[in-house]
Parts: sequence; structure tokens; C-alpha cells
Amino acid sequence: MPVRPALLALLTLASFTGAAQAADRADLDDCNAPVPLPAAAARPLAQAYWLDARTLQWPGLALRPGERVRLHHARAAGLRAVAGEPVAGADGAVDLAASAAALPARWRFIGDGPRFAVVPGADVAALLREQLLLVHEAADGRVIAATGVQLPGALDDLYAAAEQVGDLGAHPTRAATGFAVWAPTAQRVLLCRYAGADSPAIAADAMRLDAATGVWRAALPGDLSGQAYRYLVDVVTPTHGRVRNLVTDPYSVALTADSQRSLVADLAAPALKPPGWDAAPRPTRVKAATDQVIYELHVRDFSISDATVRPAWRGKYLAFTEARSNGMQHLKALAKAGLTDVHLLPVFDLASVPERGCKTPTVPDAPPDSALQQAAVMAVADEDCFNWGYDPWHFNTPEGSYATDPLRRVIEFRQMVMALHRAGLRVGMDMVYNHMAAVGQAPKSVLDRLVPGYYHRLDAQGAVERSTCCDNTATEHRMMAKLMIDSAALWVREYRIDSMRFDLMGHQPREAMERLQRRVDAEAGRPVQLLGEGWNFGEVADGARFVQASQLSLNGSGIGSFSDRARDAARGRGEAPGALGWLNGGADGETADLIRVGLAGSLRGFELSTWRGETRRLDRIAYGGNQPAGFASEPSEVVNYVENHDNQTLFDANVLKLPPATSRADRARVQMLGAALVAFSQGVAYFHAGQDILRSKSLDRNSYNSGDWFNRLDWRYRSNHFGTGLPPQQDNAGPGGRDWVLARERLADPAIAPGPKEIAWSRDVFRELLRIRQSTPLLRLGSAAEIGKRVSFPGSGAGQNPALVATRIDGAGLPGFKAVMTLINVAPTAQVLDLPAEAGVRWVLHPVQRTGADARVKREARAVQGRFEVPARSAVVFVRQ
Repeated sequence: MPVRPALLALLTLASFTGAAQAADRADLDDCNAPVPLPAAAARPLAQAYWLDARTLQWPGLALRPGERVRLHHARAAGLRAVAGEPVAGADGAVDLAASAAALPARWRFIGDGPRFAVVPGADVAALLREQLLLVHEAADGRVIAATGVQLPGALDDLYAAAEQVGDLGAHPTRAATGFAVWAPTAQRVLLCRYAGADSPAIAADAMRLDAATGVWRAALPGDLSGQAYRYLVDVVTPTHGRVRNLVTDPYSVALTADSQRSLVADLAAPALKPPGWDAAPRPTRVKAATDQVIYELHVRDFSISDATVRPAWRGKYLAFTEARSNGMQHLKALAKAGLTDVHLLPVFDLASVPERGCKTPTVPDAPPDSALQQAAVMAVADEDCFNWGYDPWHFNTPEGSYATDPLRRVIEFRQMVMALHRAGLRVGMDMVYNHMAAVGQAPKSVLDRLVPGYYHRLDAQGAVERSTCCDNTATEHRMMAKLMIDSAALWVREYRIDSMRFDLMGHQPREAMERLQRRVDAEAGRPVQLLGEGWNFGEVADGARFVQASQLSLNGSGIGSFSDRARDAARGRGEAPGALGWLNGGADGETADLIRVGLAGSLRGFELSTWRGETRRLDRIAYGGNQPAGFASEPSEVVNYVENHDNQTLFDANVLKLPPATSRADRARVQMLGAALVAFSQGVAYFHAGQDILRSKSLDRNSYNSGDWFNRLDWRYRSNHFGTGLPPQQDNAGPGGRDWVLARERLADPAIAPGPKEIAWSRDVFRELLRIRQSTPLLRLGSAAEIGKRVSFPGSGAGQNPALVATRIDGAGLPGFKAVMTLINVAPTAQVLDLPAEAGVRWVLHPVQRTGADARVKREARAVQGRFEVPARSAVVFVRQ
């Protein structure tokens, strides 16, 4: 009997419904599956570039008559291109025509080669969702050569409108919850939802692609706050073909433990705000960038060894709310003295620390030069509770290991900010947008598993660049820049971050950083000071790909760059014991001039009488052989420092460089001369936490993964932890253990480690240096014009005494002192500077130093009839009142 049409339709519908249910079950199973470790796969070459949505270029290709280039594509990613054979596994091929289009400026770094235009009618958006091979073919279609194509040029052109999308991520309201993720190359995206952090999936909702932006969306009824979610993405990868990726949201604002799932959260919800959050006041002491005095601090270092913090809060955000702890008393004293900002090492979600179940090493009681301590630490280094955190996983969520429970990370981070603000300290963050923790199909890769080949900077073969030590991002691409800017804005808006320090900022475009500056200022309703590492290296060096946010390219932007000029001059360039600096025995005319460069704010146009007897602009004085010593246009663009988390602490560097017989008291004095150099320099002042209490890492030159043992701080002021074992072997032993030999000699010397007396003296003198800077606006002038008019260096020029550097600052017409004279003497003996022009002027010791902790300065510093007497290894400030 024939099947009637109505019955046939019913049977067909039933069959389709059954298949859909089966598909739903399979999708739910995939939502619950663990993120797998990827099988090993070689990355095929991707030597060709999409220049825009219709144009490609193949650098290095040479075409002979009769040969052609075609773009083959396959949705299931089964393409095979074997030389001498026709392409196999393709769903089709797109003909290309020779293009006379000019090479866009953004692609100026790629090699020469022919350009091709996609013929009219080809659906480029659809092509970008498939596997693509650009194939050089003989006239009969046989393969001569083939390459993959780098996609960012086409994606940026085709989906330029995505830059304006303002609702990426999950956004709950009472009526509905919207989800949006940018994944223009995905063939399908499902929203996996979970009732809670550890619940099985309750739904796999289909998402809809917006063809104009490449954003996939889903809108579901009701407020889904508290539900967990991930995206199930069918996408073609360059290494594994077509895959189904289960991935968290790069715009996550909350996460489950160990970042396994994103959480729907409204950061404006009362449940995520500490009491009083909305009305809490913020410090207003910084009126200009040069008012900043910054203390760089790691959240865990701050309290993990502080017995005055309750055990459950040690190493956590909440330690900052323990108002009577030793650590908070220390920060409050610094704030009272003049510290304005605490800059936290990375506090966004990072990949290297387990958020639950991290291990604590058992470190043996061993001699000060023993290798046993580092062996115990390093045995669990990748599973312990410590890392600096320069391995971003999710940019927009606080790190969970610093919370008492990862699910409380949002509210506890805000409690920390409130506590620091109450203490009179602004909060800065170390922003790491230049690389990610993982790439490709690695389980902790997020961006590259959503849009393979887009977010990361690729080399000429299509491999991810790693010049920053990790998998570099490409903030020159629209949506990576957008992610960075949106993220920075979120931290300012939702967490009240006051200032930002950018890791390896020179790997980012100046243009993107300037857009970020405008955005965060708008979010805050006030200036948010930006500074960063403007180092010039790697594949972007010397503007190879774009105008960088680097030292020499940021002038005029107002964004600050760390200055290695005075840092290297002060410490010595390099870590070798013989690489002496101005502070530790290497004072000569050239070094002293670089010290003056730093004191003058490293300003390009400032003029200095050099040790050679020449008058030169600072940008005409050489640094490092081929760089100008002066690089900044304004003092806001230079950050002065002699120590930060990188490399050995100043105390440790001086252990290797000062004569071994140097007394404990003199080691403390040299440390404070370094602090004085920063405090007396025009620009932004930047100090490393513990620099004021002679911090040592037992000679560790790279403590990023060295655990709590080598990164401890003692707010009791009893020990600086020098001589607590040989530093970790990997970065410190040297070839054949060579460097450990010297380290053993120094660590075993009982005369080096300071006692409570030296630590307390350093603490007190450091605070006095902060008070001097705070009470003396002439030390932090706001413009290059004012510095050029008011700052001079008596005693500079030919015939100078390089061990004694003096700076005179004229205060005529300004409130406060009529003039200030700072003098830093690095010699182990007293020094004299005769200035006949000052003979008729009455100079007196700065009010802070008249009653200060440095008895030598109070007793021996003199200024009489133009003769300035400066005690051995002392920093002295005279003023005209």
C-alpha cells in the first residue's frame, strides 16, 4: 500500500525529531567531556597572507607561464596536496586573478611576492570557515607547491564592525540572559549550560551567527546568574583539521575553580559587592603622573609569611583587610610617608597555580649555601601555590588562588581594593596582554581554540612567535586590541583600578595603547596613569610591523616607560660580578652622566655638560652603543627604578659586586643610595616591595617559579632572607655550576646578611626619602619645560668628581623652597663639592633630614659659603627657605 503524503510527512518529522534528540544527547555528552590533551600534530606551513577580504599574497612565489594559483577549500578539512598530483579532498577551488593592489602598510613586513584577487561571486566568509590551501598548480592541475593562508587580514576587513560590539560575554538581566562570542571561522557554536560549578550539562543551546560581525549569540529567558557555561565550537584548525572544541569564554567575568567553566555573573549585583563598595572613597593624592610613588607587590608575598594574619587569609586578597597585621601597618606607614600606589603583580586569572590543592614543599633546615632548599622547592614548583603569574588564561576575572574560595574571587578582590584605598593607597595592576599561557589545541588555550590563527602573532611560516617567552598575542589585530582595551576598561570600571603597568608594552602598537588610554580615562572619569616595559626587541623591533609602544616611540603620548638608563648605570649593566655600576664601585664620568640623565627625567631636549666637556642634549648622548640616553618628551613618560621583581634584588646584586669586606651598615647605605636616586629623579618613582628592608632572594636572579621560600618578606624586620640556600639551579647555577661556586662563597659568609639593626635603619631612611619627595614638589616637576628651566647639575662637565652627583632645582616663583640641592655620594669616604656661585647663599639641611634616622648625615653634612660636605655613602638634601 502506498504511503499517503500526510503520513510520509509525519514519519519524516518523527525521524528528524529522533535524530535531533540523538544529536542533543551527543552534544550534551560533549558538553560534559573533559578538555582533552591534543594529539601531536605538525603545524603545516602558512606562508601566504590574506591582505584584506578579497586579496592574498604569497611571498617568495615565482610563477612561470602557464602556471596558476587557486584557493582550494574543504569543509571537513580533508585537503591533501602532494607535489606532482592533483589536489585531493577538496569541496571546490576558487579561481584567483592577478592583483595590482598596493601592499597595505600593516603588511609591510612580509616578503615580496605576487598578489591575487578573489574572483567576484566567491563567498569569502564561507571560505574562512573551511580548510584553505593556496596551491601553485601546473597547467594540468598538478601540484607544484601549496601553503596555508594566514587569516587575520581577511577577518579584520570582513568583520570590522565587530570592533563596535559592546556585549561580548554573558550579560544577565531580570528578563533574559544574553551570550555573545566572536568566532567568525566557526562552522557551529553551541552554548553548554550547567546548573552549577560541578553539575552536568543541562542544555546545549544553538547559537546564531551574525554575518555582519562574526559574533555568535544566544538569548535565554530569565536571569541565569550562577549558572556555569562553556562554548562547544566546531572549527577548522591548522594543526588538527576540523575539531569540536569545548572552551571557556574569553570575556568571562567569573570562573569555577581552576578555570574549568565560565560563570554567568552580573558584577553590579549586590551579592558581589562588599558592604559600602558603591560609596567607598578613593585616594586623590595623585594630581599628575609625576606624583606617583609606586610599590610593586605580589599578593602572596605580602602575607604568606605574616603570622599576624589569620592563617586562612595568608597569601590571599583578604590579608589586605587585616588592618592590624604587620604587613598592613608597613603599607600604612609607607602611605603616610608618601607612597601613593601599590602595583600588584598579575592578579587576573592565571594558568600556573592550582586554585585548589596546590602543594607546599617541606624545606629542610640546611646551611646557608646548601642546594637542599632549592631542590625541595623545585620538586613541586609547578604544583605549588606560587608563581609570579605572567601566564594569562582569562583576562577579565580575578585569579582564584588568591581567594579563600575561587567562587569568592570577585568580592574578595574588591575587599582588597577597598582596604588599600582606606589605607590611602591607590591600586595598580600589572597588565599582561602581550602573550598567553597556551596556544593551539592545548587545554589552557582559549583564544586560539575559538578563532584558530587569529589572536596570535605568526611568523613567515605560520608558527606562533614566542619572543616574549610565551605565545605572543597580536594586538595589531582588531579583535585582540579590542579584547585588551575592553579588559582594561573593565578593571577600571568594576574593580576601581587606579593605574596600570603593562608587561612588554613595546610588543603592542602605540595607537592601541592610546585608544586604551582614552577608554580607561572615560570609564574612570579621571586620568588613569599608564606605564610599562617599553623594550624594543623581537619580531616587532624597530617598528618592523607597526609603531610600537616602546621607549623611543612613545614620546608625546604621556604613557610612561621604564628607564634602563639610570638603572643600568646605578647597578651595573648585567649581573656579572665585574659589571660594576655607580653604586657599587664603577663610578666614572660616563656612568655619572647617565645618572644625571635619570635625575633629569631622561628628557630628550634637556642639555647636559658631559664628562668630555661637551654640552649635549640627552638624546645626543649614547646609551648602550646605539640608543639615545634621553628618550622622553615629558617627565610623565619615564619611570625611574633600580629594582623590581625581575633579576636579582639590588641587595643581592651588590652582594656580588661590592667588595666582600663591605660592612653590613655600608651595604644598607648603598641600598638607600639606590632608593635616593629614584626619589630624587624627575618622573615617576617606582620601588620593589622589600627594597626598603634590604630584600634578598638568596641571589635568585629569576624567582618567578621559586616558591614562597625564595620570595619571602619579613614585616617583623628581623631577616632579609639572605643565606637561605643556593638559588634554584635552572637559572642560577651557570655553565657547569660556575655561578653557584661564587654564590656559595657569598652565602656562607656570616658577615653579609643584615641584622634587625640594619633593616630598621634602612626602613626608616627609606620613609624619610619618601617624605622628602612628598614635601618637595621641585623633585617631581610636571613638565619638560619646567625641568629645563629649573634643573641643573653643579659639578658636572670635564674634571668632575664622578662619585658625587649634585642636582640643583630652582624654585623661584613657586610655593615652597626657593631652591633644592640634592647630593649623592657613592664613595666610601666623605666628598666635597665647591660651588663659588653659592658662596653667598644660605643652604640648610632639609627639615626631614634634620631630625632623621641617618645620624651620619645629621652630624657630618655641611653647606658653608658654597662648600658642600657630603659624608661617605650618603644622600643629602639642602634647601633654601
